[in-house]
Amino acid sequence: MNRGKEESQILMDAVLPLAEKLLAENGEFFPYGGAMLTNDEIISVAAYDGDDHPPSEDLISMLQQAFKAAAKKNEYKATALVYDVRVLLPESEVKSDAIAIALDHDTGYSVVVFIPYSISNKTLEFGSIFAQAGDNDVF
Repeated sequence: MNRGKEESQILMDAVLPLAEKLLAENGEFFPYGGAMLTNDEIISVAAYDGDDHPPSEDLISMLQQAFKAAAKKNEYKATALVYDVRVLLPESEVKSDAIAIALDHDTGYSVVVFIPYSISNKTLEFGSIFAQAGDNDVF
């Protein structure tokens, strides 16, 4: 397995539990991120603009800008942007809520992983994970 994919998987595994926890407890979450430093340490990355209920697009933009700035300084080797979306499921063309994790690595590896979910009777259930090529816009 190439280093970009392997390290991105490690980062995804580190950031995903927070989204799962927030969905189970609140039924939603604000966009957030994580990064793998050049020494392999994984850190959390958050954005805040002073608004208690900021638009998700604003937070995503702030996180992307922070990722790009840190990548330019060679502080990060991988980033993960986690946000809530509605997507068409590839196997059925039905729309579903999903956790999206945009992963970018300094090797050029870039993918967006989608984890469909539903919440019924306060129970969180996941569908089949799928992915698509990312924009590779951090590094």
